[in-house]
Amino acid sequence: MIEFRKEYFADERDDTLNEIGKPTQRQDMLGHVTGRSPFFDDHLFDGLLHLKCLRSPHHHARIRSVDTSEAERMPGVRRIIRARDVPHNLNTLLSLMGFGLDDEPMLADKKVAYVGEPVVAVVAESERQAYDAIAKIRVDYDVLPHVLDVEEALKPGAPSVNPTYPANTFTYHEKYDHQKLRFGDVEAALRQADHVVEGRYQMSPIEQAPTETCGAIAAPETNNRYVVYTSTQALFFSLGTAAKILKLSSNRMHFIGGTVGGGFGGKVDSIHEPMAILGCMLTGRPVKFIWNREEEMQVGAPRGAERWYITDGVMNDGRIVARKFTGYFDSGAYTRLSSYAIIKSVGHLPGPYTIPNVSADVYCVFTNRTPATAMRGFGITGVDFAIETHMDKVAHRVKMNPIELRLKNAYLDGDMKAHRRLAKNTALVECCQVVAEKAKWSIGPEYRAMSSLKGGGGERAAIPHTIIDNRGLARPASGLGSYQSPPAPGYTPAPAYTPPSYSPEPQPVRPYEPAQAAPPPAAASPTTTRPAGNRFSSISGLRRR
Repeated sequence: MIEFRKEYFADERDDTLNEIGKPTQRQDMLGHVTGRSPFFDDHLFDGLLHLKCLRSPHHHARIRSVDTSEAERMPGVRRIIRARDVPHNLNTLLSLMGFGLDDEPMLADKKVAYVGEPVVAVVAESERQAYDAIAKIRVDYDVLPHVLDVEEALKPGAPSVNPTYPANTFTYHEKYDHQKLRFGDVEAALRQADHVVEGRYQMSPIEQAPTETCGAIAAPETNNRYVVYTSTQALFFSLGTAAKILKLSSNRMHFIGGTVGGGFGGKVDSIHEPMAILGCMLTGRPVKFIWNREEEMQVGAPRGAERWYITDGVMNDGRIVARKFTGYFDSGAYTRLSSYAIIKSVGHLPGPYTIPNVSADVYCVFTNRTPATAMRGFGITGVDFAIETHMDKVAHRVKMNPIELRLKNAYLDGDMKAHRRLAKNTALVECCQVVAEKAKWSIGPEYRAMSSLKGGGGERAAIPHTIIDNRGLARPASGLGSYQSPPAPGYTPAPAYTPPSYSPEPQPVRPYEPAQAAPPPAAASPTTTRPAGNRFSSISGLRRR
């Protein structure tokens, strides 16, 4: 049964919910239940060819030689595609936004960096003939040491996974080998805290596993153009990526998307479209490139693994006075979208809590795993799991009701976030109160009486004196945003990062005093009148829902 707590939103929006709770027919429902919804694979072409890839059996290996002579003579084979046939055989998805260096070949040339990386593509009259030809290709590999763990990848002497980022870390702001957040003086606050609570949290990769595997069909069109039917979730992203890799004007490509048989973020990587178009350009015939189920599970980019270390300084009454993060995102062998996921993640810290001292160092790490990409709130869900699990651990340490702990530290309207934005439209207090009520979880009367509209701002809106540092400086400016820039000649990678260890120094316990602002900013007064707009906003204030 759904119960709406409309009283919390009475001053914000029309109380008439026209859709929720009422039967509404989706516009695509009739097509789905009658089996008439067209998917990309439903489009039929005379003379359709099929493209399949020979993939690396190794985590990490140098390619000594490739022999395709026998495969070229196999029945039905129309074209063998090698790395040298790709007009611009190096790409990174976010280069279209001027973010990051090209680091991933469409077809591997000199080495492979993960199991399943494509090396050679075969275009044949049938799928069976393409697979038979692939079985006849001989690749001589020189197997190299590999690394599958993020922290192992950052140790001195670890195998270098990605030639564009030889130290195994993405470079942020042309300057740092990690993404930083600094607010206040975490180390001083930890020394003053009554308790220091540490935790380590690990999330494994998650495959989106769509019912419809990823794929595309490209066919010649009139006026020297190509039509592309695709399952992509990001049509214009895929168009731009194909134009770049193929050095083809985008007005020569006619992309058609539509119904997607499940995506969940896993169909944004634009892998299939440029490959199918290239096969079409080289043969002059329609070409389909679609993963089978084994490929979908092996080389379909998952939500990447994350590892988080959290250290909290907590007073006896439950106030969290310091929170320190060290995070590692496993990007796999290439960047894809992991570097962007970290931007989102750091913008979300320290969770929905007012903490006067916060620091974070978060790394995008290259390992010899399948490259990672988007999946359902990527960059946020993993660290939220870590934060809320850690909150329970803190509550246990200070012997406090876990919901009351959250209420004591929750954002209130007018509080200052670690990103120097005032919190507004907060609602964690009300959400916790409803959860406690529905779960019949007892909380004290002072917590039942709390409101996100009261008590915020004032001293809680101050920006404290902040300790900054230059730890993690990477190389000099390396041309981020110029996606065709190769690594600087003679570049020596920064020393591998050593995870920090915190050893609290014995200090007499003193009552916590909030850090003084220097210079003191104008304090924001709590308001009893909510601004117009949605109640819920993103934690970082970068996006509203």
